[in-house]
Amino acid sequence: MENMVSIFLFGKQYEVPASLTIMGAMEYAGYQLIRGCGCRNGFCGACATIYRIKGDRELKVCLACQTQVENNMYIATLPFFPLVKEVYNIEEVRPTEQIMMQLYPEIYSCIGCNACTKSCTQSLNVMQYIAYAQRGEFDKCAEESFDCVMCGVCSSRCPAGISHPQVAMLARRLNGKYLAPACGHLEDRVREIQNGDFKELLEGLMQKPIEEMKELYNHREIEQ
Repeated sequence: MENMVSIFLFGKQYEVPASLTIMGAMEYAGYQLIRGCGCRNGFCGACATIYRIKGDRELKVCLACQTQVENNMYIATLPFFPLVKEVYNIEEVRPTEQIMMQLYPEIYSCIGCNACTKSCTQSLNVMQYIAYAQRGEFDKCAEESFDCVMCGVCSSRCPAGISHPQVAMLARRLNGKYLAPACGHLEDRVREIQNGDFKELLEGLMQKPIEEMKELYNHREIEQ
C-alpha cells in the first residue's frame, strides 16, 4: 500500500499518495484540470498555488506541477492573477526612464518590503529587477527577470499594486529591440526559414514516428 497523506483542496479533505505533486493530487482527488496547467512538468507559470501546513502560520507559494504534497497541507490554486497590462507599440516606445513612469508609475511606490522576492516561485530577486526598472537600467532588469514565468504570485503579495511580470516583460522587450547587440546568425536563420530553405526537411521530420523524433531530439547537436 502506497504511503498516503491527508491534504485539503479548497477546504475539502482528501487522502492522496505522498509521492504526488499538488497537481497530480488534484487529479487523483477527481479535479478535472482544463486550465491553469499549461505544461505539466514545471515552470510554465500557469498553476500558481498558495498553501499552509497545519500548525504553521507561514503562507507559502509554489507551482502545483513541481511541488510534492505534504501531510496536512491546506491548498488553494491561483491559476490567474489580474495583472495590470498596459498597451504600447514596441516600435514607438523607447528605452528611457520616462517610459516606465508613463506606463507603470506604480513601481515608484515600492516600499522595499521584499514580499515579491520572498514569494517568487522561481526564487528571482524581484525587488532588485524592479529597482533596475526604476532607474531605466533595462538590460539589467531583463537579465535579472529572464526566468520569470509570469505566474503573478509576486504581484498578489505586493502592497503597492505593482505588476512585476509586466514591468519585466516591457524591460526585456526594450532590451531586445534597442539595447542588446544584434544577433547576425539568428537573422540569417530567420531569413532562411522565410525563404523556405527548411520546408523539405521539416516535412520529412513530420512523417517520422514519434520514437524516432525523440531519439533525434535527445541526440541533437547543441550549439555551444
